[in-house]
Amino acid sequence: MLIDVPKIKDRVAEKSELIHRLQGELHKAIVGQEEMLSRLLVGLLTQGHILLEGVPGLAKTTAIKSLAEALDTGFQRIQFTPDLLPADLVGTMIYRPSDGSFTTRKGPIFSNFILADEINRAPSKVQSALLEAMQEHQVTIGETTYPLEGLFLVMATQNPIEQEGTYPLPEAQVDRFMLKVKITYPQPAEERKVLDMALGDAPMPIRPIASPGEIAEMQEVVKMVYIDDQVRDYILNLVRATRRPAEFGLKELEPLIDFGGSPRASIYLGTGSRAVAFLAGRGYVTPQDVKDIAHDVLRHRVILTYEAEAEQIASEDVIKKILDTVPVP
Repeated sequence: MLIDVPKIKDRVAEKSELIHRLQGELHKAIVGQEEMLSRLLVGLLTQGHILLEGVPGLAKTTAIKSLAEALDTGFQRIQFTPDLLPADLVGTMIYRPSDGSFTTRKGPIFSNFILADEINRAPSKVQSALLEAMQEHQVTIGETTYPLEGLFLVMATQNPIEQEGTYPLPEAQVDRFMLKVKITYPQPAEERKVLDMALGDAPMPIRPIASPGEIAEMQEVVKMVYIDDQVRDYILNLVRATRRPAEFGLKELEPLIDFGGSPRASIYLGTGSRAVAFLAGRGYVTPQDVKDIAHDVLRHRVILTYEAEAEQIASEDVIKKILDTVPVP
């Protein structure tokens, strides 16, 4: 099949201007946190859900709320707590004594953008209800199944696991998130800007920049971004190296890795690198695009052994070693 790269480049350039305006709107409310904003846009462009790990107060809620305002779409923030029930999330049937019938009350999951705040503070049955909705793109209330919104993005946050009162997400459920992004504190200069904004006049309002229909068009353009066969093989080799490191000259990693990335990791590396290329204004993927997104795609999919934990080796260390070793085309 003949690939018309110049045509793809023109389509990317046409839609990139809209993305740049969208980024400008987001920066009205958010200072710094460039990686979080970039990954949020990657999730938006690829319909991939995002898991954010970081302490409170780092603009996670502001980011997704601002994105919803800039796209003129629905936004719901759900605070996960130990006493939350699945019905509080997806909805329930309400009995009407007047006529003996039941009516459906839909839950907050029926929106475009969902912020699942502190997802690891709720019991596993509630986590499962959210993750099932993410996977199936529908929920069942009573005996009726309801589809979710066409534009549907979940950004879940969790506290660092060493904090008390948390329920760790099982590996199989975490795998449903496209990206796991670690949020850090802002740089001193950025934090000064945050302080100045908070102490100054009211922030500039976020203007709607794009409609859900225009986002759907951008998602289709991202799917057109060209990935060469050599880059596809590179993606597969990176994921295979998490499963069989010895085949890539990384025998020292074998005792450290319990489980490597699933085929879903390969898929998300491919779709994620396409979005990274699109955000850079290119119609083709480079190996560097794959490297840029690799940590966020693989971080929660490379499960380490107790030996690695005893040696205080993190998954980031293993991923970096793999990226440094696997040959780049």
